[in-house]
Amino acid sequence: MIEKRNPSPARFYAMLMIGTGLIALGIMLFLLLSGSASLPAGDEFSTVPVKVDYAAPELNLVDMAGDNVSLQNYVGSVVLVNLWATWCPPCKEEMPALQSFYERHKSDGFILVGINQEETPEVVRPFVADFGLTFPIWLDENYLTQREFNTLSLPSSFVIDRGGQVRLMWVGAVSEKFLEKHVTKIIKE
Repeated sequence: MIEKRNPSPARFYAMLMIGTGLIALGIMLFLLLSGSASLPAGDEFSTVPVKVDYAAPELNLVDMAGDNVSLQNYVGSVVLVNLWATWCPPCKEEMPALQSFYERHKSDGFILVGINQEETPEVVRPFVADFGLTFPIWLDENYLTQREFNTLSLPSSFVIDRGGQVRLMWVGAVSEKFLEKHVTKIIKE
């Protein structure tokens, strides 16, 4: 005689939650890929900065012209390092805010370095032109920056103070209002 096993209620609810989560994730992915859903605009982003305090990594990459570049060249400036990719919807959403903030504060000793993750100059160049980006764009085809800053998410951003200490970090797209509220304080120090 074969004995039927009844699953425990805890296991049943766990499987139900996993299944529901997978269905919701599938629906969200479908909506984003089909263009039926859009990301929040401007001030609707809910990104939260985290205050940190550690030495900025020694990061050496190449820029769009193929020249060697280093974070060490910016000691004495406030640097916002933004990790992004052309295929990333939140990265696209935040580019106008980043560009505007950079233009407004570059004369205050502020620099924004956009570091593209794993894409070639041929892919990155049209994106930079389409968004009219004037801040430095570096290329990181081997994810070195993500390893150095210990992140896997795009976009991810890190603010380095004039003394070379990483002071703020966040994951996700931001608005100009967010940047003014959180980054301007460090620029004015």
